Amino acid sequence: MSRIGKNPVSVPAGVSIEISGSEVKVKGPKGELFQNFHKLVEIKKERETLVVLPKNESKEARALWGLSRTLLANMIEGVTEGFSKKLVITGVGYKVALKGKDLELQLGFSHPIKVKAPAGIEFEVDPKKNTIVVRGIDKQLVGETAANIRKWRKPEPYKGKGIAYEGEHIPRKAGKSAAAK
Repeated sequence: MSRIGKNPVSVPAGVSIEISGSEVKVKGPKGELFQNFHKLVEIKKERETLVVLPKNESKEARALWGLSRTLLANMIEGVTEGFSKKLVITGVGYKVALKGKDLELQLGFSHPIKVKAPAGIEFEVDPKKNTIVVRGIDKQLVGETAANIRKWRKPEPYKGKGIAYEGEHIPRKAGKSAAAK
Protein backbone atom coordinates (compact mmCIF):
# COMPACT_ATOMS: atom_id res chain seq x y z
CA MET A 1 0.00 0.00 0.00
CA SER A 2 1.35 3.42 -0.94
CA ARG A 3 2.11 5.56 2.09
CA ILE A 4 1.89 8.74 0.04
CA GLY A 5 -1.01 7.70 -2.19
CA LYS A 6 -3.37 6.78 0.64
CA ASN A 7 -3.23 10.30 2.14
CA PRO A 8 -6.06 12.53 0.92
CA VAL A 9 -5.25 15.92 -0.63
CA SER A 10 -7.07 18.78 1.07
CA VAL A 11 -8.56 21.46 -1.17
CA PRO A 12 -8.26 24.98 0.34
CA ALA A 13 -10.95 27.63 -0.03
CA GLY A 14 -10.73 29.57 -3.29
CA VAL A 15 -9.57 26.57 -5.32
CA SER A 16 -11.94 24.94 -7.80
CA ILE A 17 -11.32 21.50 -9.26
CA GLU A 18 -12.88 19.96 -12.35
CA ILE A 19 -12.45 16.22 -12.85
CA SER A 20 -13.48 14.60 -16.11
CA GLY A 21 -12.21 11.04 -16.44
CA SER A 22 -8.44 11.18 -16.12
CA GLU A 23 -8.21 14.93 -16.79
CA VAL A 24 -7.99 17.33 -13.85
CA LYS A 25 -8.16 21.12 -14.05
CA VAL A 26 -7.27 23.16 -10.95
CA LYS A 27 -8.08 26.89 -10.70
CA GLY A 28 -6.85 29.11 -7.90
CA PRO A 29 -5.89 32.67 -7.06
CA LYS A 30 -2.51 32.46 -8.86
CA GLY A 31 -3.71 30.76 -12.05
CA GLU A 32 -4.90 27.56 -13.65
CA LEU A 33 -3.19 24.19 -14.18
CA PHE A 34 -4.24 21.18 -16.24
CA GLN A 35 -2.95 17.61 -15.90
CA ASN A 36 -3.84 14.40 -17.72
CA PHE A 37 -3.39 11.47 -15.29
CA HIS A 38 -2.79 7.80 -16.14
CA LYS A 39 -5.78 5.52 -16.71
CA LEU A 40 -4.65 3.15 -13.92
CA VAL A 41 -5.48 5.68 -11.18
CA GLU A 42 -8.83 7.13 -10.24
CA ILE A 43 -9.33 10.57 -8.68
CA LYS A 44 -12.44 11.24 -6.61
CA LYS A 45 -13.62 14.43 -4.95
CA GLU A 46 -15.05 13.93 -1.46
CA ARG A 47 -16.23 17.17 0.21
CA GLU A 48 -13.10 19.31 0.68
CA THR A 49 -10.58 16.59 -0.18
CA LEU A 50 -9.37 14.64 -3.18
CA VAL A 51 -8.68 10.92 -2.96
CA VAL A 52 -6.46 9.03 -5.40
CA LEU A 53 -7.06 5.28 -5.78
CA PRO A 54 -5.46 2.62 -7.99
CA LYS A 55 -7.92 0.91 -10.34
CA ASN A 56 -6.29 -2.52 -9.80
CA GLU A 57 -3.52 -4.13 -7.74
CA SER A 58 -0.89 -4.29 -10.50
CA LYS A 59 2.63 -3.10 -9.74
CA GLU A 60 2.33 -0.27 -12.28
CA ALA A 61 -0.97 0.98 -10.78
CA ARG A 62 0.53 1.01 -7.28
CA ALA A 63 3.60 2.87 -8.55
CA LEU A 64 1.46 5.51 -10.25
CA TRP A 65 -0.76 5.89 -7.16
CA GLY A 66 1.74 7.86 -5.05
CA LEU A 67 3.03 9.80 -8.07
CA SER A 68 -0.46 10.92 -9.04
CA ARG A 69 -1.25 12.04 -5.50
CA THR A 70 1.97 14.08 -5.34
CA LEU A 71 1.33 15.69 -8.74
CA LEU A 72 -2.19 16.62 -7.62
CA ALA A 73 -0.92 18.11 -4.34
CA ASN A 74 1.72 20.11 -6.26
CA MET A 75 -0.96 21.48 -8.60
CA ILE A 76 -3.04 22.70 -5.65
CA GLU A 77 0.00 24.20 -3.89
CA GLY A 78 1.06 25.89 -7.14
CA VAL A 79 -2.23 27.70 -7.74
CA THR A 80 -2.46 28.84 -4.11
CA GLU A 81 1.14 29.68 -3.10
CA GLY A 82 3.34 29.11 -6.15
CA PHE A 83 6.88 27.75 -6.31
CA SER A 84 10.29 29.42 -6.46
CA LYS A 85 13.95 28.47 -6.85
CA LYS A 86 16.80 30.81 -5.94
CA LEU A 87 20.10 30.75 -7.82
CA VAL A 88 23.30 32.42 -6.60
CA ILE A 89 25.97 33.55 -9.07
CA THR A 90 29.55 33.52 -7.76
CA GLY A 91 32.61 34.68 -9.70
CA VAL A 92 34.60 37.77 -10.59
CA GLY A 93 32.88 39.61 -13.44
CA TYR A 94 29.81 37.35 -13.38
CA LYS A 95 26.67 39.50 -13.51
CA VAL A 96 22.95 39.17 -14.04
CA ALA A 97 20.42 41.74 -15.28
CA LEU A 98 16.74 41.72 -16.10
CA LYS A 99 15.91 42.94 -19.62
CA GLY A 100 12.12 43.19 -19.80
CA LYS A 101 10.95 39.73 -18.73
CA ASP A 102 14.14 37.97 -19.84
CA LEU A 103 17.53 37.48 -18.20
CA GLU A 104 20.88 38.66 -19.46
CA LEU A 105 23.85 36.83 -17.94
CA GLN A 106 27.54 37.77 -18.08
CA LEU A 107 29.36 34.52 -17.27
CA GLY A 108 32.87 34.97 -18.64
CA PHE A 109 31.99 34.27 -22.26
CA SER A 110 32.76 36.82 -24.99
CA HIS A 111 29.05 37.58 -25.30
CA PRO A 112 26.11 37.98 -22.92
CA ILE A 113 23.73 35.04 -22.57
CA LYS A 114 20.05 35.81 -23.00
CA VAL A 115 17.52 33.52 -21.29
CA LYS A 116 13.90 33.94 -22.35
CA ALA A 117 11.23 33.46 -19.69
CA PRO A 118 8.92 30.56 -20.62
CA ALA A 119 5.16 31.15 -20.39
CA GLY A 120 4.12 31.06 -16.73
CA ILE A 121 7.59 31.86 -15.38
CA GLU A 122 8.82 35.18 -14.01
CA PHE A 123 12.31 36.16 -12.92
CA GLU A 124 13.34 38.37 -10.03
CA VAL A 125 16.93 39.64 -9.96
CA ASP A 126 19.03 41.26 -7.24
CA PRO A 127 22.12 42.56 -9.11
CA LYS A 128 23.95 43.59 -5.90
CA LYS A 129 23.80 40.07 -4.44
CA ASN A 130 23.96 38.42 -7.90
CA THR A 131 20.88 36.28 -7.27
CA ILE A 132 18.06 35.09 -9.51
CA VAL A 133 14.67 33.94 -8.24
CA VAL A 134 12.62 31.81 -10.66
CA ARG A 135 8.90 31.91 -9.81
CA GLY A 136 5.84 30.14 -11.21
CA ILE A 137 2.84 27.94 -10.45
CA ASP A 138 4.08 24.77 -12.20
CA LYS A 139 6.70 23.05 -10.00
CA GLN A 140 8.22 21.08 -12.88
CA LEU A 141 8.59 24.16 -15.10
CA VAL A 142 10.18 26.21 -12.28
CA GLY A 143 12.73 23.46 -11.59
CA GLU A 144 13.47 22.89 -15.27
CA THR A 145 13.97 26.62 -15.94
CA ALA A 146 16.31 26.96 -12.94
CA ALA A 147 18.27 23.89 -14.09
CA ASN A 148 18.61 25.31 -17.63
CA ILE A 149 20.01 28.59 -16.22
CA ARG A 150 22.41 26.69 -13.93
CA LYS A 151 23.59 24.60 -16.91
CA TRP A 152 25.34 27.64 -18.43
CA ARG A 153 28.00 27.66 -15.69
CA LYS A 154 27.85 24.85 -13.13
CA PRO A 155 29.83 25.56 -9.93
CA GLU A 156 33.37 24.30 -10.25
CA PRO A 157 35.14 22.62 -7.30
CA TYR A 158 38.39 24.63 -7.16
CA LYS A 159 37.26 28.26 -6.77
CA GLY A 160 33.50 27.69 -6.43
CA LYS A 161 32.71 29.96 -9.40
CA GLY A 162 29.45 29.42 -11.27
CA ILE A 163 25.69 29.31 -10.76
CA ALA A 164 24.47 27.30 -7.77
CA TYR A 165 21.16 26.79 -6.01
CA GLU A 166 20.84 28.64 -2.73
CA GLY A 167 22.04 26.36 0.07
CA GLU A 168 23.70 23.91 -2.34
CA HIS A 169 26.89 22.34 -1.03
CA ILE A 170 29.72 22.53 -3.54
CA PRO A 171 32.46 20.00 -2.70
CA ARG A 172 35.75 21.85 -2.80
CA LYS A 173 39.08 20.41 -3.95
CA ALA A 174 42.59 21.50 -3.13
CA GLY A 175 44.59 22.86 -6.05
CA LYS A 176 47.99 21.71 -7.29
CA SER A 177 49.90 23.93 -4.86
CA ALA A 178 48.12 22.42 -1.83
CA ALA A 179 48.88 18.87 -2.99
CA ALA A 180 52.64 19.57 -3.34
CA LYS A 181 53.10 20.61 0.30
